[in-house]
Amino acid sequence: MIPEHIQTWLDEQGITSLRPSQQKSVDKGLFKGKNLLVCTPTASGKTLVGEMAMRHSDGKKLYIVPLRALASEKYQDFKEDHPDLTVMIATGDADEKGGRYSDADILIATSEKFDSLLRHKPRWIQRIGCVVIDEIHLLTDPHRGPTLEVVLTLLKKIQPEAQLVGLSATIGNPEELAAWLDAELVQDTWRPVKLHKGIYAEGEIEFYDTEKSTKTGK
Repeated sequence: MIPEHIQTWLDEQGITSLRPSQQKSVDKGLFKGKNLLVCTPTASGKTLVGEMAMRHSDGKKLYIVPLRALASEKYQDFKEDHPDLTVMIATGDADEKGGRYSDADILIATSEKFDSLLRHKPRWIQRIGCVVIDEIHLLTDPHRGPTLEVVLTLLKKIQPEAQLVGLSATIGNPEELAAWLDAELVQDTWRPVKLHKGIYAEGEIEFYDTEKSTKTGK
């Protein structure tokens, strides 16, 4: 069941029906505050799951990304899709106390930047009601993984009631990660464009699932 205010927003976005992973997320407790780990193919609609969770939350919303470029992309998208909310972005290397983000309804931040903000313990941290972690599979990355793990561990301790929504297209151990997050696992194989696998050799691609080979220019 989609809450009325979420349905109104979906209508405003021109979204008339949910994709399989989005419907599964609703069925798994998206609007009941359940933690979710959404593992579905690229372009299958994971971001909308995070957006619906954020719009349903009464508290401040945090959207964690691994890269500044992705933060900038989401900032532009969210500013356009959520004109009724104050969207702010936190990236960069400068150390700051973070008080200027107090008025943000949605804060988009890299894990490294948010880790820095956590050290200063700004009061608005206590108001976070929903945390969306994009590309959560980077927990296993030797460079970014440790920082993201620390951030999530601290958030779970500081705001245990905050809803966590992890998004990823590729996770090797989704059940284990879902257990660590205390989250419901949402998996689906639907993708908007069919994926074909094949081998390229000598100007031709031989696909596994077809009998034809496709010639390509060199």
